[in-house]
Amino acid sequence: MSDTTLSTLSARRVWDSRGNPTVEVEATLADGSTGRAMAPAGASRGTREAIDLRDGGSRLGGMDVRNAVGNVNRLIARELRGMDASRQADIDSRLIELDATPYKSSLGGNAIVATSMAVMHAAASSAGKPLWRYIADFTGQTPTLPLPEIQIFGGGAHAGRRVDVQDFMIMVPGASSFDEVLEVTSEVYRAAGARMKAKGGNLGVADEGGWWPVFDSNEEALETLTRAIEDTGEKPGERVVISLDIAASEFGSQGRYRLALEDRELDREQMIELLGRWIDDYPIASIEDPLAEDDPEGVIDFTRQYGHRIQIIGDDYLVTNADLVHQAADQGACNAVLVKVNQSGTVTESLACLAAARDHGYRGIVSARSGETEDVTICHLAVGLDAGQLKVGSITRSERMAKWNECLRIGEQLGDNAYVMGKPLANTWWARQQEENAR
Repeated sequence: MSDTTLSTLSARRVWDSRGNPTVEVEATLADGSTGRAMAPAGASRGTREAIDLRDGGSRLGGMDVRNAVGNVNRLIARELRGMDASRQADIDSRLIELDATPYKSSLGGNAIVATSMAVMHAAASSAGKPLWRYIADFTGQTPTLPLPEIQIFGGGAHAGRRVDVQDFMIMVPGASSFDEVLEVTSEVYRAAGARMKAKGGNLGVADEGGWWPVFDSNEEALETLTRAIEDTGEKPGERVVISLDIAASEFGSQGRYRLALEDRELDREQMIELLGRWIDDYPIASIEDPLAEDDPEGVIDFTRQYGHRIQIIGDDYLVTNADLVHQAADQGACNAVLVKVNQSGTVTESLACLAAARDHGYRGIVSARSGETEDVTICHLAVGLDAGQLKVGSITRSERMAKWNECLRIGEQLGDNAYVMGKPLANTWWARQQEENAR
């Protein structure tokens, strides 16, 4: 019989996709099973999310993590040794107690999340199960492959704020398989690149692998993406739809929104009107953080007007926090939540957030961060939790492709019924559009 007692924890400094240091933790159990996980890092961050511990100073831009690594190797390893790794909630509760700050700033969100995920990997190994199956078994969910949400153009904090909108993405809910989603997306990505090249100049990529934006307005990016979809032979809005991450907290506060690219400032009502016009004019099925996190009135009003038509995701607004999801549901804000494990800080808190979303009929989207590694934990979480959707960036760069390719492998293990076509967007704009097309 396996002995899931946590024997040792060790941390090391590794490097993320931006060339910044991050934390990797390795957990070893009494039966010899091991698990390993790395902490990602975000550029666009909610004010209420877990805080990475950085060393400061001038070296490495102040981004070093030697103190966070030391916290794992000294305090966390000592305090968790002897605990049962199969009791994830107990592990995570102890991590929260040890830190004892609202946003995990003492030990570091990076130290804590890498530890939480590493222990879960070790427990799955001890059980002799792939991580997605282990997660599904202890949460009682039916594992399915998620619908990818894939960046074509980067923007906002992911592209030097060259455009204000952070992500211009596509989803392919009309595809019949996960592999087909990737194929269609690759064709759109290539077509978008060809259009950018035709504009002149060199092609570049943003933090998450999408094309570097060279546009005179935010809407020009939307128009170019729509035309790129058409260039592949697809009709926008039939199989392929657009998803936006506005990340409005990056350029808005207290109901005022400054669009630097277009040199204009909008009030709350004008911002909602602008997004509403985009929804009318383009095949947009999902918008993330349409208004700023300090503008609940705006988020509520936007949801009231458009929540019946599209998916409205809270990221900075909800920061993978179950209490905030309950509050948003009571207020009528958003109808979906982005789930980032490092945003909450532990696996258990992320599971609680997704459970809260389900309680209120919100959809869930498991998400990577802009500063990523080859770690594929979130793929297993998305599958094992039947989350429905997965957002990891573009269809280029190895830290992104590691995750899409891991989903393909998991799909082979799951079999033919792994991918539920269009499930996450049921009863949304796309589904209604298909009904209208069939009439």
